[in-house]
Amino acid sequence: MTQVTVVGAGLAGCEAAWQLAQRQFSVLLYEMKPNKMTPAHHSTDFAELVCSNSLRGDRLENAVGLLKEELRQLGSLILQCADATRVEAGGCLAVDRHGFSAMVTEKIRSHPNITVMEGEVTQIPDAPVIIATGPLTSESMADAIAAYFGQTEYLHFFDAAAPLVTADSIDMERAWFASRYDRGTADYVNCDMDKEEYLAFVQELATAQQAEVHGFEDKNVFEGCMPVEVMARRGVDTLRYGPLKPVGLNCPRTGKEPYAVAQLRKDNAAGNIYNIVGFQTHLKFPEQKRVFSMIPALKNAEFVRYGVMHRNTFLNSPRLLDCFYADRRNPLVAFAGQMTGVEGYVESTASGYLAAVSMASRLRGAEPVDPTRKTAIGALGHYISDRSVGNFQPMNINFGIMDPLGYKVKGKANKNLAIANRALETLREVFRTTTEK
Repeated sequence: MTQVTVVGAGLAGCEAAWQLAQRQFSVLLYEMKPNKMTPAHHSTDFAELVCSNSLRGDRLENAVGLLKEELRQLGSLILQCADATRVEAGGCLAVDRHGFSAMVTEKIRSHPNITVMEGEVTQIPDAPVIIATGPLTSESMADAIAAYFGQTEYLHFFDAAAPLVTADSIDMERAWFASRYDRGTADYVNCDMDKEEYLAFVQELATAQQAEVHGFEDKNVFEGCMPVEVMARRGVDTLRYGPLKPVGLNCPRTGKEPYAVAQLRKDNAAGNIYNIVGFQTHLKFPEQKRVFSMIPALKNAEFVRYGVMHRNTFLNSPRLLDCFYADRRNPLVAFAGQMTGVEGYVESTASGYLAAVSMASRLRGAEPVDPTRKTAIGALGHYISDRSVGNFQPMNINFGIMDPLGYKVKGKANKNLAIANRALETLREVFRTTTEK
């Protein structure tokens, strides 16, 4: 049985290890936890969700919803575990953070073709290998990757996580359960603010003390995970068009649409912990307590985890990798996850899947199957390997990087649904079966 090494047991690494093992390869999966942790890690389990517990939208008219459906049809381990541990979150797929990671860990450790090796890897192992050490790659491993590619410097950006509060500390006299536009079930706690409350909140937020993060500047923040204090500094109404937008919500206390609304979403299956949606931050902990408690419903909130910020490192992938996430010079050395420049849990999973099945094909002497830009999973691979991209930055999946339809469809939702249906049809054509061993 051919042996493949996978380094890193995050979302991408676990997906890659599983897909290789399912195809009857022997997998050595290295993970530095629990021997070595990073400031963003809190659990020894695999596939830890260090930021939000949401895998975002689950409708086909949404690009990440399409990507999730593609992965389901391809037999993704991560999507299987996410669906099994989901918590209600309106039109999003959110999971019980700890239950999800525990399930992934159990499945990986119990697979007969996977051997888990604990400890930090500080050099690129011999091929065949998939490096999926993530945006929090240890300094030693980062140096090894830089030396392997002959680069003296990586690209990087800063990422932030939102704080968590206990459910029973939320003042429900100033909050109510609802989902925006009443879609699905009432899964969000909505904390309204009037104009005076909002303006006072924004003023304090914009001037609150930040924790020092080496090299941090507002311009280096990833737009899809921007700290709320950075948004507050961009303009007084920026938050009302972002995480505090009131559109689609009516306050039962007043019978009107509020001036601003902070939403909280369940962070675990028990429903006793909630995260403040979109409130990624790198304020000092006392400042988070002070400023976020200005939201009336959170005036007595008990914070069980404050928001944190960390530097995320990624490769200049268009110069280095092909559309299967493999080294252009040696296709049996591949990379996966956010370190390749895909951004998001689902996107990382997709990169791990494609890197693994492509390597499996190459090890069997066949050319890997290109899902093409007609699919979401293929479009991501082509984006990170596109040499024409000038200022390469991490990218969430979106319909803009997929091939256009070539004909007009009235209405954005209808157009997106047509692209999604074409993608799923293409996927069935290029991959013969979702359960290939």
